Amino acid sequence: MNKIVSIDNVGKKYNTTNGEIEAIKSITFDVKEGEFVALVGSSGCGKSTLLSIMAGLDKQSVGNVNYYIDKPVIGYMLQEDALLAHYTILDNILLGLKIKNKLNDESKEYAINLLKKYNLDKFIDKKPHELSGGMKQRVSLIRTIAIKPDILFLDEPFSALDFSTRLKVSDDVYKIIKKEKKTTIMVTHDIGEAISMADKVIVLSKSPAKVKSVYNIELINKELPTQNRKDEKFNYYYDLIWRDLDKDE
Repeated sequence: MNKIVSIDNVGKKYNTTNGEIEAIKSITFDVKEGEFVALVGSSGCGKSTLLSIMAGLDKQSVGNVNYYIDKPVIGYMLQEDALLAHYTILDNILLGLKIKNKLNDESKEYAINLLKKYNLDKFIDKKPHELSGGMKQRVSLIRTIAIKPDILFLDEPFSALDFSTRLKVSDDVYKIIKKEKKTTIMVTHDIGEAISMADKVIVLSKSPAKVKSVYNIELINKELPTQNRKDEKFNYYYDLIWRDLDKDE
């Protein structure tokens, strides 16, 4: 697989009324096309700051973010579904295309076909309040994919869901990402979520965040996330990552 983006010695400092705060420091790693990477670290360590810098929503103080494709299309999915309450599901799906001035007959058809492909077309005229939390997260993901992103950023995408819904939706989201062959970088503090979904887990230290460890997740029979949690190597990776994070406390 070819590299899609490289993070080279990236750091970020903020000026506050209490002085300068260093959020992340000297972070370096690569992401390959089609790869699913999870960034794991304790709360407040700088995971979301790094994600925002990679997505171009924030600017690093030092270092470089290098993309190996011209004018990459970025998809960013927030912790909350961020669906507009007064819009139908179809209108919400088309919102990203409108914002990017890419809405036409072809792109609209592609978005509707995504809804059909993932069994959400029967909700096309519904409003967000008529959907469950899990369904709203799937709609949010499809809205992001409708713009045909080269790379997909997920910022704690399941944190607003209860545990059982979280597991179910992680399967659904994983299937969509893999079927659509999207390069994905996900921020999470949930070790099990990272191992069960990602090809590679990058463990960040406490603030200022640095890369502490990198694990290539090689499960014996890689399937959907809920099944991956039962893989005999799951606990092996869980213990390694837990020890990394525990040493940081």
